[in-house]
Amino acid sequence: MDAVDTLAQWVKESRRIVFFGGAGTSTESGIPDFRSAAGLYVTEQDSPYAPEQILSRSFFMARPEVFFDFYRGKMLHPEARPGSAHRLLARLEADGKLTSVITQNIDGLHQLAGSRRVLELHGSVHRNRCMKCGRFFTLEEVLADTSAVPRCPDCGGIVKPEVVLYEEPLDRGVLEAAISDISEADLLLIGGTSLTVQPAAGLVRYFQGRHVAVLNMEATGFDPRADLLIQEKIGSVMEALEARLYPAE
Repeated sequence: MDAVDTLAQWVKESRRIVFFGGAGTSTESGIPDFRSAAGLYVTEQDSPYAPEQILSRSFFMARPEVFFDFYRGKMLHPEARPGSAHRLLARLEADGKLTSVITQNIDGLHQLAGSRRVLELHGSVHRNRCMKCGRFFTLEEVLADTSAVPRCPDCGGIVKPEVVLYEEPLDRGVLEAAISDISEADLLLIGGTSLTVQPAAGLVRYFQGRHVAVLNMEATGFDPRADLLIQEKIGSVMEALEARLYPAE
C-alpha cells in the first residue's frame, strides 16, 4: 500500500477531519507563496523595504501609500480560481467527513470552492473596513479605487484590509474555534505549509486524534509527530487521493 492509499483509508475511517493549510495550497492557483525560491519574500529583495516591514502595522500607519502599492501589486489575485486541494476539501465537507479548513491564507479560495467552515487565521482580502467609521468594503470596491490610498467616501477614513499584519494579534474567536476543532479531530491533514509562522503554526500541537498526515514539499517542524509524510505537491496528492476516494467518477 502506497502513501496515498494509506491516506485514503484513513479518510474513509474518519468522521472529524481537520485540514490545516498554508500558502502551498494556493500556489497551483497562481498565487505565489512567501519563502520558497520563487516566493514573494525572495523576489522582492531589490525593494528598499523588506516585505515583512511593509506588511507590519506600524509601516501601514506610517506609509500607507507604499503599503497599498505593494499590497495591490503583490498580494491581490482576483483572477485566481480554486485548485484540486480546495475542491476536494469542499467535497469532503459536503460529504460530512471534514469538520473545518483552518487556513493561513487570505485569498478566499476555499470558500470559492464551496467550503463552508473556513477559519481564516490571518484574515481575508475580501473583507475591508474604514478605520474611522467601520463601513465595510468588498475586494472589488477596493480594486476599483485608483487612489494611492483607498478611502471611505462617507468620512474619508483609510480603508484597511481585514488581514492580520505583523505586530497585530490573531482574532481570539478564530483561534479558539481552531483549537477546538483540532482538539476534537480524529484525522489532521497538514498541507502546503512549512509551519514556521507563529502563533498559527503552534495550533497543530493541540491535536489528540488518531493520525496526522503532512503533505508538503519541504520538511516541517511537525514531521516527527506525523504518522504519514508525503513530500510532493499538494495538488497532485489531492488529485490522487480523490481518485481513490471516488473511483467510479
